[in-house]
Amino acid sequence: MARSYTLPIGFGTSPGPNGKGNTMRVWFITGASRGFGALIAEAALKAGDAVVATAREPSTVTARLGAHERLLATRLDVTSEAEAHEAAGQAVKKFGRIDILVNNAGYGLLGAIEEASDAETQKLFGTNVFGLLSVTRAVLPHMRRQRSGHVINISSVGGYAGFPGWGVYGATKFAVEGISEALSGEVAPLGIKVTVVEPGFFRTNFLDESSLSRTAVQIEDYRDSVGKTRAHAADVNGGQRGDPRKLAQAFLKLVDAKNPPLRLPLGSDTVDRIEAKNILVARELAGWRTVATSTDFTDDDAK
Repeated sequence: MARSYTLPIGFGTSPGPNGKGNTMRVWFITGASRGFGALIAEAALKAGDAVVATAREPSTVTARLGAHERLLATRLDVTSEAEAHEAAGQAVKKFGRIDILVNNAGYGLLGAIEEASDAETQKLFGTNVFGLLSVTRAVLPHMRRQRSGHVINISSVGGYAGFPGWGVYGATKFAVEGISEALSGEVAPLGIKVTVVEPGFFRTNFLDESSLSRTAVQIEDYRDSVGKTRAHAADVNGGQRGDPRKLAQAFLKLVDAKNPPLRLPLGSDTVDRIEAKNILVARELAGWRTVATSTDFTDDDAK
């Protein structure tokens, strides 16, 4: 990744992940006080990079990560665009630039589409989609000026394939996927890369009450579909297949890549789900290709 800015006095080069004297990268991570965000921040600091770790309460960041000269803990409620611009400004003031943006802040909502109220839905989109957009808009001007950067948006296996009970949450992650695809094409000529990361189920606090909301309404008719998802979420919590520390190491490999992927699925469960959906989509397309292509104008229509 190209780096154009000179760091303030006291910062400069450090042994990178490969032990080479690379210029220190500057990460900007949302939701960095726990879960994926905290683990990615820890890995980046250990690699010799600088980290701007944001949370609604910065004290929770320092309590989790400790004090460090290459760590800036700053307040950011991602639903506030003003706070997003303020946090990005503080990052550039302290470290001179932002090389990597990790849009990690978000939470889940478990419930059927019909069960999710308008207020619950709007609140979820406010954080998972509109919050991501606010932070991205705040950071991109700095990356454009640098003509370098890497935007990493955390989606989910639920952003690639829908599941009963995760419909509204999945919709927010489908939105993140679409935003990431379009953004990738928009900023590529400016030297900025975009990756959307799709984790499966990892042993984090995602399924805990601290991170997962449940719809206030539960309709009995959905007991055989969404009810099974609710039971599965409770049973699997604490026994998820994914190792979150290995996910953090995967992020280091991602940012080290000369040509990072647009999509990075993480977890064998995500890989399995993607392959299964791709097979289903290909099968349906083959079966309905004639109907799908029959709606085009033909030469005979023009006569």
